[in-house]
Amino acid sequence: MRKIYIFDTTLRDGEQSPGVNLNTQEKVEIALQLEKLGVDRIEAGFPAASPGDLAAVNAVARAVKNATVIGLARSREPDIDAVREALKGAQDPGIHVFLATSPIHRKHKLKMEKEQVLEAAEKAIRYAKQYFDKIEFSPEDAGRTELDFLCQVTEMAIRAGATVVNIPDTVGYMTPYEFGNIFKTLKEKVPGIEKIQLSAHCHDDLGLATANALAAVQNGADQIEGTINGIGERAGNTALEEVALALETRAAYFEAKTSLNLKEIAKTSRLVSKLTGMVVPGNKAIVGANAFAHESGIHQDGMLKEKTTYEIISPETIGLKDSKLVMGKHSGRHAFREKLIDLGYEDLTEDQVNAAFGKFKDLADRKKSVTDEDIRALLEEKIVETPEVFALERLVVSFDTHAVPSAKVRLKTTQGIVERECEGNGTVDAIYQAIDALTGEAVELDDYTIKSVTDGTDALGEVHVLLKQGEISAHGRGVSTDILEASARAYVDALNRLVDKRQGPARGRRDNVTLI
Repeated sequence: MRKIYIFDTTLRDGEQSPGVNLNTQEKVEIALQLEKLGVDRIEAGFPAASPGDLAAVNAVARAVKNATVIGLARSREPDIDAVREALKGAQDPGIHVFLATSPIHRKHKLKMEKEQVLEAAEKAIRYAKQYFDKIEFSPEDAGRTELDFLCQVTEMAIRAGATVVNIPDTVGYMTPYEFGNIFKTLKEKVPGIEKIQLSAHCHDDLGLATANALAAVQNGADQIEGTINGIGERAGNTALEEVALALETRAAYFEAKTSLNLKEIAKTSRLVSKLTGMVVPGNKAIVGANAFAHESGIHQDGMLKEKTTYEIISPETIGLKDSKLVMGKHSGRHAFREKLIDLGYEDLTEDQVNAAFGKFKDLADRKKSVTDEDIRALLEEKIVETPEVFALERLVVSFDTHAVPSAKVRLKTTQGIVERECEGNGTVDAIYQAIDALTGEAVELDDYTIKSVTDGTDALGEVHVLLKQGEISAHGRGVSTDILEASARAYVDALNRLVDKRQGPARGRRDNVTLI
């Protein structure tokens, strides 16, 4: 199977992302992780850009031992000299020289004719050849360069001593068919093309970077250039993890693959995201938070029966532990039951599961996603064998910093639905006064505790109360994303336990026992 070389430009083109500025230590840290990932070539920076960039490239060059370290240079001798200086001490140095070739760049940026471009590029390559064995030449904006002229440029680069000719779609303009055709034409028409490697460097302005890179592979490209997480100028570069997994997953189709250690992909992605400050979108292919997450009940059911129904890539392949069945409002009963078993609730009866599933669905309508702790809290809240004398039907509260708080509570009792509105020193006090009035129970609130069960502004709040009635006491617990509702539920739960205790010895129940 044909090997595709990986040229990583995260530290050069990736750092050109607006707002990204890596220091020397961060560049070295990323470079060493890229080495673990197994990239073949690391473009460490543009040494002529600044003394700081030169020093950073030098630090990377000295740290990396198992990959070619490359510096970028314009087709100017001072730039090439800067790369020479930066790569002192490199185990395996290389240089990347470029010059624009498209009509737009020739006319507006360079103000040069075709002959002048050819002459300047050849001179630069020959100068670099005195100092480097590995020379890559890029005709910038190759995608918009006349195909016959691009053939001339490539032939010149081979003759002058380049070992790699890179074809950049600098502005992300090409379609896969057009870009693939460039490589096909170069392979067919350029003398000596077999002596060098052809490389593809794509930008994602039209969202086609990965597709264009794969089209290049299909038409003879030997190397793909890109960045981790697809970061880079404007809309970014080809995401290397996407190319690597496409070649791995569709190996029979492409008949080519990289030599990357795929298990390091997730770790590399996280590191680059952390150090650059560029957050990976949740729906990003391969490394997004949702890439191996499933919430739809239909999908979850399929995944539980056979993972390949909805996953073409195993999360373990890129170094993740497992897929995630996200518990949310679209989740089905099958996934919920499996989650309960996973959390240790394998002995629940069908009625208990149904009750818990109903409460889970109610919560899922209020939260973006339901965590394991949320589910534990729901289960421990009410799936106990205590007769329900009172049940909270509705709660309406009114609070104003310049008025007395009030609460209207509706309860379901053994005699029917009752409702009462009361005022209080605070909203919780008003709720509890209304409940006392409705139930007719004379109780003392001995303890009231609030804690957060989960994280975030939509976290579940948990309220514990201890009620006393003479010599009898009972704990109550309530859980909700609204702490006032949790307070009401805890109070009603404690009242039910008090009534149950008053009625005598346990009738086969497990009082104050959770289902863990």
